[in-house]
Amino acid sequence: MAPIGLLFKLLQINGLWKHEKNLDRDRWTKYARFLYKFCMKTSDRISNQDRSFFHLLSEAAATNPFSDDYRKLQLKIADCDASIPPEERLQRIVARAGEKVRKLESEGRADIRCYGAGDRELLRRAFLFDIYHRFLPRFDRHIRDQAAAGEKPVRVPFHEDVFAVFNRRGFSLNEANLYFAFLNQICRAFFFIDRGLVGRCDSMKKLRRHLWNNVFTSDIRVYERYLWRRMEDFSTMLLGPTGSGKGTAAAAIGQSGFIPFDEKRGVFVESYVATYKCLNLSRFPESLIESELFGHRKGAFTGAVEAHDGILSRCSSHGAIFLDEIGDVSVPVQIKLLNVLQERVFSPVGSHERLRFHGRIIAATNKPIDELRAGGQFRNDLFYRLCSDIISVPSLKQRIAEDPAEMDDLLALIVRRIIGEDAPEMVELVRGTLGKSPGSTYTWPGNVRELEQAVRRILLTRDYQKESINAQANLCTRLQEGLAEGSIDAETLISGYCALLYERYGTYEEVARRTNLDRRTVKSRIAGSPRNRDDRQSFS
Repeated sequence: MAPIGLLFKLLQINGLWKHEKNLDRDRWTKYARFLYKFCMKTSDRISNQDRSFFHLLSEAAATNPFSDDYRKLQLKIADCDASIPPEERLQRIVARAGEKVRKLESEGRADIRCYGAGDRELLRRAFLFDIYHRFLPRFDRHIRDQAAAGEKPVRVPFHEDVFAVFNRRGFSLNEANLYFAFLNQICRAFFFIDRGLVGRCDSMKKLRRHLWNNVFTSDIRVYERYLWRRMEDFSTMLLGPTGSGKGTAAAAIGQSGFIPFDEKRGVFVESYVATYKCLNLSRFPESLIESELFGHRKGAFTGAVEAHDGILSRCSSHGAIFLDEIGDVSVPVQIKLLNVLQERVFSPVGSHERLRFHGRIIAATNKPIDELRAGGQFRNDLFYRLCSDIISVPSLKQRIAEDPAEMDDLLALIVRRIIGEDAPEMVELVRGTLGKSPGSTYTWPGNVRELEQAVRRILLTRDYQKESINAQANLCTRLQEGLAEGSIDAETLISGYCALLYERYGTYEEVARRTNLDRRTVKSRIAGSPRNRDDRQSFS
C-alpha cells in the first residue's frame, strides 16, 4: 500500500474519517500529505562526515574555553596547527559551522524536530554555537550598554532576530527564552574573565580556567541540566595578597550569573550590574559590621535614627555578594555568617524578623587562611561552608617571574582603561620609564594596584620610583628632626613609622606584623600620618 493510502487507512481505523464527514477528500489528502512529510522528516539523518564535525563542535562548546583541551579541539576542528593564532582558528571554525548549517537550511533540514534523539542533540548544540557567534558582536554591545546604564535593565534590541532564528531551527518559545539567557551569560562570563584578567603566565591561565569552572562547573552540560538554578549553594573563597586582583576576580564571578530573559518586555529581568554587590569588611569598625551585613531597624542602637537594609537583603536571587577581607571580622560575626550559609536566613539588628538570603557568597582574604584557622581567628566551620571552591590569585611578583612579558599585557590593559583606547606609544613610554626606575628587579609589593598608580603617575610626571623615594626620604627627615628637637609626640611618631613601612612593603598586614599592631590600627595610623595630613591639606 502507498504511504498516503496507508495514512488514510490509519485515519479510518482511528475513527477520524467518519467523524469528519463534512470534510472533502481533497482536504484529507492535504492532511495526509502533511503527516507523511512530517513522518519522513523525523527520520532525517545527517551524514557521517557532518556527524563527526558536529560531534567535535558539541564537545568544544561544552569545554572550558581557557583550557588546553579546548585548544586541542580548536586545532582539530579548524584543521590547522598551533602556529595559527587563536583568533584565526576560531574564525575558521565559525565559518565551517556556518557553512554546514546554511547547507542544511538550503535543503530544508535545519530543524531539530526532524531528527532522532542522537542527531537532534548534536544539531541543537551546533545551532546554538552558530547563533551565539552570529550575534556575538551584539551581545558584547549590550554588555557595554548595560554597564553604562547601571542598575536599570536596558532593552535588548536584537532579541527578536535571535528568537526568529530559534523558531526556524525548531526550538520552542520556552527553549528560546532559556537558551537566549544562557548565551548572554556565556558572553558575559567570557567578556569579564578574558578582558578583565589578562596575562600569559601559567598562573593567570590557571586562574581564568578556574573562574570559568566556578561559573559553569567543569562541564557546562552538567550546569545546563542540573545546576543553573542552584549556584547559590556554591560559595567561593578567594585568596591572594593585597592589590593582586581578587576584586576583579570576584566581579567576574558575580556579574556572570544566570539572569532570566523576559521576552514580552525585551529585557533581562535584572541588570548584571545590580546583581553584584561588594562589601570591604575592613573599612568598618566592629560596631557597624553587623549593620552593614544584616541591616538594622530604627532605634536598634544609639544613632540608628532610621532603618537600614544590609547587603544580604539587597542581594537578589540571581545575584552574588563579595565579602572582602573576611579574615578581619570577629568570631561572633563569623558565627552569624555561618548561620546565613547553613539556613539561608538572617535577622536585622534589633529585629526578630527572619529574612531569606537568596544569593551567592564570594569571600576573600589576603591573610594566610591556614594561620588564621590555626590561631582560632577564623572558624573552621565557617571555612568549610565557604570553601566549595578556593581560588588563588597570584601576586604580580610571581606573574613576572613566570613570564616577564606579563608586564606588557598589564601595561596595555591599564593604559587602555585610563585613556579609553589602545595607545601603543603610551605603553612604550610607561614601559621605558619603569625600566629605568624602579627597574626590572623591583618586586612590586603593592601588586597590580601599585602598578596602576605607577602608570598614572608616569602619565602625569614621567617618573615613578624616584618620587616615591623622595617622599619617603622627606618623611624620614621630618621624623628625625622631630626626635632631635623633642617636638614630636608619640602618636605622630607611630603614624609616621607605619607610613614609612607601608611605603616599603605595600601592605597593611606586613606593617601590622612588624609593629605588632592591629591591622585597623595600622590603617588609621597611616591615614593620620604626617605625610597624608600634608597631602590632604595640599588639596584643600
